[in-house]
Amino acid sequence: MLDINKWVAQETGEPGMRGHLIELDPWTEKQAIDMARQDGLELTDDHLGIIRYLRDCYADHGGTVNARMLMHSLEEEFAGLGGHKFLYNLFPLGPIAQASRYAGLPMPPGTRDPSFGTTH
Repeated sequence: MLDINKWVAQETGEPGMRGHLIELDPWTEKQAIDMARQDGLELTDDHLGIIRYLRDCYADHGGTVNARMLMHSLEEEFAGLGGHKFLYNLFPLGPIAQASRYAGLPMPPGTRDPSFGTTH
């Protein structure tokens, strides 16, 4: 069910939140692949694994997990593949910001600062 407060916040809120889905249900991996392709990024199984992980975290915890905790969780989950470096190689604009966008998730708390989760 659509949460009108989330919709209003998305439409009138900060530009960093725009373009993110409000609900989990209408999202498909094909949407993520198409969105990434428009951005010039070809999603691999590794990319999709991270996106699925973020969606699972959001489904389990909602928007209660902040960006710092989420990044720490991602680094632990993907430590065997290279952790931090692996994540940034796949998502150069930031594993939290960029992967959340492709996952159709709102930006987690703590990503309001545009420099958080980016390589800049």
